[in-house]
Amino acid sequence: MSTRLAACIITYNEADRIGACLESLAFCDEIVVVDSGSTDGTAELAARLGARVLHREFDGYRTQKQFAVDQAGCDWVLCLDADEVVGAPLRRSIEAAQANGFADATGYRFARCSEYHGRNLRHGNAYPDRVLRLFDRRQAGWHGDREIHEHVVNRGATRTLAGDLQHYPYRSFGHELDKLRGYARQMAQYRFDQGKQPSVAKMLASPVWIFLRGYVWRLGFLDGWRGLVYHLNGAAYSFHKELFLRDLHEQRRASAARINLTQD
Repeated sequence: MSTRLAACIITYNEADRIGACLESLAFCDEIVVVDSGSTDGTAELAARLGARVLHREFDGYRTQKQFAVDQAGCDWVLCLDADEVVGAPLRRSIEAAQANGFADATGYRFARCSEYHGRNLRHGNAYPDRVLRLFDRRQAGWHGDREIHEHVVNRGATRTLAGDLQHYPYRSFGHELDKLRGYARQMAQYRFDQGKQPSVAKMLASPVWIFLRGYVWRLGFLDGWRGLVYHLNGAAYSFHKELFLRDLHEQRRASAARINLTQD
């Protein structure tokens, strides 16, 4: 008898994408959706499609995902975002590992393939973008102190499965820019809270390195104009992180100066 498997998803206003995600998880024994106050019918749609829907105020990506894992009725979990779909080859790989009781690892990673404005990116920093999303929660989980760009920590062995997790990250160029800007602000806040100082050298060098590594050395140019735009936006994201970090330090200095003036 194969080991039971639960799928865990966190959502917020994903009614246009949650359907495809849930349909691709039909092979799972249970689907848990943790919604953080959607106003577009996401939670209701997920419930109609057979998911067990829970509601929790959002306080960070890592914390929300770990909460979803903790609510599952199975120790083996598969974690997806609402903009991700398990492709048929990956499903076959997961089912084969499940039929074997996940005997050779406590966690599995697999490639993630991002659709980018009408076409899949297959080169550069975008692919294969391997992510660890299938794991035994008794040995692994969404641990650490970083709520943004969170990742699974696995104490046991990790294996790689064949097949792609299909990713649909952006609805439009505007959505992409807004999303990257929001991530940059959150990463800047995280680094600020960690006591990191802004660096002009990093602000200039990091975007250049990210672009050259992905677009040139990892052959991102083979994805055509989409590859160019993707890696330019990735470089801009790195640049904006440093700008926002500098903003936070300047705001703190300005606040300290105002306090000193009122005390004089």
